[in-house]
Amino acid sequence: MQKKFLVVAALVMSSALHAQQDTSFLQEVVVTANKVAKKQTETAKVVSVINREMLRQSGGRSVGELLNQVAGVTVPGANNNLGSNQTISIRGASAGNVLILLDGIPVNDPSVISNYFDINLLSIDQIERIEILKGGHSTLYGSDAVSGVVNIISRKTQNGKPSINASLAGGSFNTIRSTVGLSGASSKLDYLLQLSSINAGGFSAAADTIGDKGFDKDNYQQQTVRAQVGYKTGAHSKLTTGLLYSRYKTELDAGAFQDEQDFVSTNTNQQFNVGWQRRGTKTNLSIQYQYNEVERDYLDDSLYSSNTFVRFSKSNYIGRSHFTDIYASTTLKNWELLAGADFRHHSTVQNYFSIGSWGPYTGPTLRVYMAQLSAYGSAVYKKNNFTTELGGRINYHNEYGNNATFTINPAYRLNKSIRVFGNLYTAFKTPTLYQLFDPYSGNDSLLPEKGFIQELGIDFTNGKKFTGRVVAFNRKSEETILYTYDLTTFAGKYLNASNQTNYGFETELQWNFQPVSFRANYAFTNGSTQSIYDGTGATTGKDTSYFNLYRIPKHAFNWQASYQITNWVFNLSGRVASSREEFVYGAAPLTMQGYATFDLYTEHRFEKVKGLRAFLDVRNLTNTQYEEIRGYTTRGFNVMIGLLYGR
Repeated sequence: MQKKFLVVAALVMSSALHAQQDTSFLQEVVVTANKVAKKQTETAKVVSVINREMLRQSGGRSVGELLNQVAGVTVPGANNNLGSNQTISIRGASAGNVLILLDGIPVNDPSVISNYFDINLLSIDQIERIEILKGGHSTLYGSDAVSGVVNIISRKTQNGKPSINASLAGGSFNTIRSTVGLSGASSKLDYLLQLSSINAGGFSAAADTIGDKGFDKDNYQQQTVRAQVGYKTGAHSKLTTGLLYSRYKTELDAGAFQDEQDFVSTNTNQQFNVGWQRRGTKTNLSIQYQYNEVERDYLDDSLYSSNTFVRFSKSNYIGRSHFTDIYASTTLKNWELLAGADFRHHSTVQNYFSIGSWGPYTGPTLRVYMAQLSAYGSAVYKKNNFTTELGGRINYHNEYGNNATFTINPAYRLNKSIRVFGNLYTAFKTPTLYQLFDPYSGNDSLLPEKGFIQELGIDFTNGKKFTGRVVAFNRKSEETILYTYDLTTFAGKYLNASNQTNYGFETELQWNFQPVSFRANYAFTNGSTQSIYDGTGATTGKDTSYFNLYRIPKHAFNWQASYQITNWVFNLSGRVASSREEFVYGAAPLTMQGYATFDLYTEHRFEKVKGLRAFLDVRNLTNTQYEEIRGYTTRGFNVMIGLLYGR
């Protein structure tokens, strides 16, 4: 597979030398790198952007599918049945080491063991753009930003009279997607209301390798509503408040290769935010508050059960987060200064009930919380062709006490076209509520995981025709938390018991030769874990090193060639992933074979109706059979067709 991978990559690269994209990705204005808007060429940090045009031309794909196309990002399960569990990995990091932001504010689910946020709750139709900030960024964003940050930026209000956007699409697996939105603005007031819906008949989440086991289809329904109102409190200031409600219901299977009937998961997310910002010519001030609640309900009440010991089960998990952030930035000659403080409070309530062979069982209720208070700051110095940023954070946690981080981000422009940069970061991930307080395996003496990250890179550009970036990275995480199991006492416990190392490099290239465009990226990722415990949590008696890139390819290549003429757009794209390993409890890992997929998207803009477009999105053209998660089905050849109106 390795040779096939290299051959495919070479053929695609060599055949696409007459390609392009409308805008150099290095000229994109981003806000995530420094909390203030600036072009990528003005920061040493590594940022990738999925802009509004890419989202519009996504054909209704999920957030996970789009992130899978970014260099160094892997989302196992993104191409499985809708509603499948998806976790974002950047540069080989494990679940929970990527921080998700919504409009710059961290969103978590404290009821989950690793604290990650369920991206199934995010609707593409509600998003303006996505910024992926790679590297360790705990200095600006706190816990969990060990391997990177994904900032989901919501759709913006439109200036002027009220405007409407809408879409309707349908396709394979009896899927129907729709959205409608209204936005507008007056001299002082702006507003937005957006509603989205997805309904899909789906297919069996668990893989039926024989094909005649009669596995049932696992359907999916999602509804999302977002409202936002802004009011100008002055010539340079604005008060904004918003609400977000998202809910999806999906049928689940019992596990890999195992069907289940009437096993249903209902997931709900409610968010409220309010913020005030003042933007002057040199000084900015921002105050923000957000309340985030995620509730997960699982019900298995079928007469059919794959578990002979449990006939009925019902569980409920609620995670709540309060986040407050205040920061100010100013410009003084060659300096850009930023200082701020944030407070975050996480809590969870968890319940479980079942009826089985030994009668009814009610698990102990878990009702716990934790809080953090941080102060942070950064200073950017610019002179001639040299730029550097220094930053630091001091964090107080109510359980383990204090910890601190720093960043150093220098860059030097060799000439008009070429720039070199290097980054040093420290980052941290606090123990989660489950790891601290679970009645059976929790450990309230846990310390935060610590990350030390280095990057070295070069970017180059030739106007708008050719742009590229190459980045090498190395990340070492110490005192990472493992679940351990004592074979003599049969007791489990979470411990700071391992060190993890990941390293590799990424290449991103973009060619623009109107009316043709081409972009491609390649990532190599490798890594290992060192611990006296193996993957099952049992002790090995000595320090052992083993491979840790489960479900993540060492080699990943993504590409897209576009052709645009008059009212037509054609995109041909593909992904090539090398073989991956799947962890198997108590046994050697299994190998999932590498794969290559191809997609075709076409769009037509109607001249007589301004803003109206029709699209056809054909995915997995070759009907390639592959696995992202062992024992679960991925989508074969599938089609979506629809209409878009407005932005």
